[in-house]
Amino acid sequence: MTAAPTAARALADWAVALRFEDLHSGVRHAVCRHLLDGVGNAVGGRRLGLVAPARAVAEGLGGPPEARVLTGTNAISAPAAALATGALVHALDFDDTHGQALVHATSVVLPTALAVGQQTRATGAQVVTAAAAGLETACRIGAAVPHGFHARGIHATAAVGPLAASVTAGLLLGLGADTIVDALGVAGSSSGGLLEFLDTGADTKTLHPGTASMAGIVATRLAAAGARGPDSVLEGRRGLWATLTDATPDVAVVTGGLGERWEATRIGIKPYPSCQLMHVSLDALAALLGEVGGVEVGTVARIEVHVHPDSIPIVCEQRDGGRPRSTYDAKFDLAWSVAALLIDGAVTVDTYTDASIARPEVAALAQRVEVVERSAPVPAADAGGDVRVVLSDGTTHRGTVASSRGTAATPLSDDELVRKLVRNTGDHPDAVQLGEEVLGLAEAPSLDRLLELAAHCAIPRP
Repeated sequence: MTAAPTAARALADWAVALRFEDLHSGVRHAVCRHLLDGVGNAVGGRRLGLVAPARAVAEGLGGPPEARVLTGTNAISAPAAALATGALVHALDFDDTHGQALVHATSVVLPTALAVGQQTRATGAQVVTAAAAGLETACRIGAAVPHGFHARGIHATAAVGPLAASVTAGLLLGLGADTIVDALGVAGSSSGGLLEFLDTGADTKTLHPGTASMAGIVATRLAAAGARGPDSVLEGRRGLWATLTDATPDVAVVTGGLGERWEATRIGIKPYPSCQLMHVSLDALAALLGEVGGVEVGTVARIEVHVHPDSIPIVCEQRDGGRPRSTYDAKFDLAWSVAALLIDGAVTVDTYTDASIARPEVAALAQRVEVVERSAPVPAADAGGDVRVVLSDGTTHRGTVASSRGTAATPLSDDELVRKLVRNTGDHPDAVQLGEEVLGLAEAPSLDRLLELAAHCAIPRP
């Protein structure tokens, strides 16, 4: 009896056979929407001067002039460009998330597609096709073990990212299936990404997509040069899932329905620049405030937030005095973010600044937030939200939502997505044009115009 192909082999065979014409219009549009979201987040990160170390190191690595960093003008090596671009896309923690995989798929696929796409002078259609395969790879590998990486203290994006990047790069380089299998095997040895930042307030997580993108491109080059990688990199007894998770993988999630069931169409786009696991609680509170017309902070006795048990270790750690340890730490502090929303009426990029997290009134209200564990038969990122504001006179206001905005169940419209881009650019007059360029990327002869507009929109205006 012939053994079934490994998951890596199934992915590689499918990806190499994939053609732009195989992508139905919904898939093409979804891919371009996620590329647009990633571009906008990178422009926002660059405009605010974030991830400067990653950008400096990328420039220092230099190399042959193969690709520009997104928002940059100087051509460096493709792996170095992907390092900086990946960090920029994830800098605001405003990038998309696949609910079941809990993976920021675009943050590793976009940097790879742009860097290698420039290197190979790819057309827009070629970039969209490679990105579709990369997004599918990232989502499926993560979705086979829902919350499995995070439960072991591993950032899922950094775990699956090198493999997704290797598929994306391999297609743009025109490699065969055997070489892409080797690239996947090599890339798996670069997987990792510790969540230890949650206990310190550090921002190492912002670097993970960049290092994953770079590792995936390097793995692909190594495979093309003859390096061998294990085809059992995913399901092997010392493979990715066995080593970095405690979960039993559902391999069929990776191999089943390739080209028919598109996980890339089920990636959520964030309306808030914070950890996706708290979004449903923010939406529930926003619904409450919209119904009652606001709440006087001084009358609040406590705020009950019902939270999925898998979310609690990530976003519900108690902070001394209610104040986050850093601006990035605040993005993973549900109590503080809930308090900020109740006080400000909105959660935006400006919510997570040094001045904002220093506000004593927000810290004081955050100490009145109580987390109630609430199980659900779905992954944490797809669970419903329930928030109750109890006033000092005993009055209770309740807000509930079935799912968070931006997820596959409640997607943002194209207009909302473009408005997010415009805000990320600081209302740059060319932002809408940039959005149109990315949404229409499949028709573009190259990436040149996209890169020019992104660099222009990233320049801070007086």
